[in-house]
Amino acid sequence: MIVDFHTHIFPDSLAQRAMEQLKKNAHGEYFPVHDFTYEGLISAMDGFGIDVSVVMPVATKPGHSVKNLEWGESIRSDRVVPFAGLFPNAEDWRENVRRAAKMGYKGIKLHPEYQNFVLDDEKMFPLYEYALSEGLMILFHAGYDPIGSEPFKSDPKKFKRVLRAMRGGTIIAAHLGGQQQWVEVEEELVGEDIYLDTSMGTECYGRERFLNILKGHGADRILFATDSPWSDAGKEIKNLRSWGISEGDLDKIFFKNACALLGIPERGRI
Repeated sequence: MIVDFHTHIFPDSLAQRAMEQLKKNAHGEYFPVHDFTYEGLISAMDGFGIDVSVVMPVATKPGHSVKNLEWGESIRSDRVVPFAGLFPNAEDWRENVRRAAKMGYKGIKLHPEYQNFVLDDEKMFPLYEYALSEGLMILFHAGYDPIGSEPFKSDPKKFKRVLRAMRGGTIIAAHLGGQQQWVEVEEELVGEDIYLDTSMGTECYGRERFLNILKGHGADRILFATDSPWSDAGKEIKNLRSWGISEGDLDKIFFKNACALLGIPERGRI
């Protein structure tokens, strides 16, 4: 079984426009492998042998929160688990967090660069604390993004400060803890109570860096992810399987950890 814990799609009516804008934002660094639609994601999953994908909407305006919650309900299936795409600086953020929890969402996605907030700004802590207290995981973008500039709004030191301030709950840092910041990940986050997803990806941090982080952090807190459609899941899977990682650890990374967090059964490929 394989669970991809970090993917992106849009409603069919918005997908083409969103894809063109995001391609511009990527400045030629990344190229999508599908068309950002639900069917495009499912087709890619079938091609790559992925059983379940977790969809991570990013709300860039206050009015997007409720729309994302409603749309997420429409795409929820045995193949797709949506997270709640909430706008963190909306006046009604608390109501939206409460609504997401009542609707059965497993977590929320926050992106400091696209949503223009600094990860460890204490003004954000009440949102984090409330979401975690409601049983919602939080998956954060971590590190470099083509639309941002240094200093980036999230980095391993900022994550460590957030972890120290929270009182339980599940926090996930995308891009193995910080895109293009993996030396700092080893220094600041390895061994901490935080999940790291593998998105964007094995061809960036490479075998030696990944194995060092895996050894120190443990396979129990690493989640396979691609940032689909921004990386080729086939290459990501092939690389991880060729790096000498034990079958037990690969099972944890590919599906066991994700199934435990999401509350879904471990099963063979659909």
